[in-house]
Amino acid sequence: METKISTKGQVVLPGPIRRKLGLRAGDPLDAKVEGGRIVLTPRSARSRKVSIVIDPITGLPVLSAGSDAQPLSSKQVYEILSDFP
Repeated sequence: METKISTKGQVVLPGPIRRKLGLRAGDPLDAKVEGGRIVLTPRSARSRKVSIVIDPITGLPVLSAGSDAQPLSSKQVYEILSDFP
């Protein structure tokens, strides 16, 4: 995937990479140079407590990662599931 450096020196990480690693705005990254390459490494994985709750509309059990969890679009779910065998 290609990305560019802005005039401010900022780089946007492509969405599929952010979603695969569970990265969100404000997450800290370590940056270093290795053999002429820039290596960005998340400092720590964000832990999120997931629970099974009953959907108030359908009455069916669903997974919930909390009220502040970002909802996923159908496209995002497809991209996440495409990594599974």
